[in-house]
Order: sequence, then structure tokens, then C-alpha cells
Amino acid sequence: MSAAITSPTPANAPVEVQRSFPPPWLRRIGSSLLSFYAGLGLLYLFAPIAVIVAFSFNDETSNYNIEWDGFTFDNWAHPFAEQGLVDAFVLSLEIAAIATAAAVVLGGLVALALTRYRFKGGAIVNLLLVLPLTTPEIVLGSSLASLFLAQAYPFAPQQRGFGTVVIAHVMFCVSFVALCVKARLRGFDWTLEDAAMDLGAGPVRVFTKVTFPLMIPGIMAAALLSFALSLDDFIITLFNAGNEVTFPLYIYGSTLRAVPPQIQVLSSMVLLASVFILGSATFVGRRRERAATAR
Repeated sequence: MSAAITSPTPANAPVEVQRSFPPPWLRRIGSSLLSFYAGLGLLYLFAPIAVIVAFSFNDETSNYNIEWDGFTFDNWAHPFAEQGLVDAFVLSLEIAAIATAAAVVLGGLVALALTRYRFKGGAIVNLLLVLPLTTPEIVLGSSLASLFLAQAYPFAPQQRGFGTVVIAHVMFCVSFVALCVKARLRGFDWTLEDAAMDLGAGPVRVFTKVTFPLMIPGIMAAALLSFALSLDDFIITLFNAGNEVTFPLYIYGSTLRAVPPQIQVLSSMVLLASVFILGSATFVGRRRERAATAR
């Protein structure tokens, strides 16, 4: 009598579980429906962006670039034909750059203090950081405008304009920067600082050679987010801009009289720049991961 010889099952081999419900045909239908709804969600998210890019190539014949009249590259050949639009765009870039730089410094230091040290009032500071993110923008904008008009804000300019917009944007950008950098520092191994100081490094050298390089990814992510939020802010800027006209305010005002195709062209340029930065960061990050894995 011969016994059947079977190969032993490895201990770590995955065990396939045979489920009786739902049946395979029902799982396939569910998977298809899930893919369909995911596609609808992506279409809902990206359809406005696709329309903006498409109408940047529209050979428009009316004041409002809302009907497709033909394909042309002329709009991209003259992206800065509208001087008012260019001035507003440059102003928004200046405000976003200054607000981002100030928010990165202030928010980065706040995040470092909250994660590095334990002190009384730390929980309240954490709550106050989240508060600007959860407060409706119309509340922030109107309250800031009231403070500026009442001259109750220290060091605020006498009239609303460039300075008041920068102050307003720094206010909400600080929260984003602090939370992003805090998330980066949450898993930071603080014994690295102790090891560096044991090797003779001073506090400044420890910060510049150990702490700050590890903070850079969080700072870069926070800076990009703050720049984007400042560039496209409308409500808070509307309350505090005075006679200044930023890029979002110009677009809103132009819808009342005309919509030049250069608006879609500059918007598409901002979109392409965002995609390029995001793609480059992803590419560099994956290269670093592969290099770290290969070591």
C-alpha cells in the first residue's frame, strides 16, 4: 500500500480563505460599481480644471470666453497681453512670497517649540493653531478688516492695502506651516541631538547640521501649501485689500465686464507649475527611497 506524498505547507505561507458570501459574481459587480463611482468622483474634481485648460486655447470672438469658437495658440503666444491682469498676478506672487517666508519662520519655530519642549499652555497653543483653519474665512476677513479700520492692530499700516493683506495671509499660513512641520517632527529621534552634543557640537551647530536638515521636507511641503493658499485667497483678501487688486480679485471683477483668454492661460501656467513641482518632489522622494533601500 503506497501512501500519497504531499509537500508540506510553509508556516508563513498565506492561507486563502474561501468565503461563501458574497459570491464571486457579486464581488465583481461591486468592484465595477466602485470603479465607476471613483471615476465619477475624479471627473467631478478635474472637470473644471480641464475646462480652464481647454478654453486657454479658445479662439474667442466675444468678451466672455465661455463658448468654444475654435482652436488657436495665439492666447499662449501672448499670455501677458492684459497689463492689468499681469499687474494683479505679480502682486499676488509678491504677497504669497512674503507671506510664505514669514509664515515658514514663525510656524517652523512654533512647531519646533511644541514638539521639542513641554511647557504650560502647550495644549492651548495647539488649539489656537487649529482655530484659524476651522474658522470660516468670512469671519477672519471681516474681523481683521474691523481691526485695521479701528487701528487696533499693532504695527498695522494706516490704510488697508499691501501691508494689511500680507498680515492677513501670514495669520492663516502660520497655522498650516506649524501643523505640517509638527507632523514631520512627530517621529523625530531627539537623541540625535544629544549624540551630536556629546561629540562636541554646540547648540547652533546641532540645529544647523542635525535638526534643520530633518525639518526641511516638512518646511518645503508647508511652504508650497502656504504659497498656494495665499495665491488663490479671495475672501480674506477682499476684506483687507483696500485699493489693491490681486489675481483672484481681478478675475472676479473681470467676470462683470469681460473674460480675456489670458486668464485661462495664466491659470493653466499656475496649474502646470504646480504639477511640475509636485512631480519633481515625488520623483526626488522615490529616488531617495530607492537609494536608501539599496544601501
